[in-house]
Amino acid sequence: MKSLLIKDTTEIERAKIVSDSLGIVDGECEGSSSGLADIYDDYIYGKRELAEINASFRANYVKGDDDRDSKNSCVM
Repeated sequence: MKSLLIKDTTEIERAKIVSDSLGIVDGECEGSSSGLADIYDDYIYGKRELAEINASFRANYVKGDDDRDSKNSCVM
């Protein structure tokens, strides 16, 4: 498997890695993953590695889960 590090990939390759990983296919499910894909912009533009972005996402998710008043609440 080829390295996914910024130093080993081009911007075009990184954009493809993100879209392939999220299952974004042109013309299918328009806009369904666009918000999620935005968190990977720093990787695509060579600012932060995937591991760093994923770690910060997981840390925020866990922190947000701990802040809930009720484990049975639903936002919908």
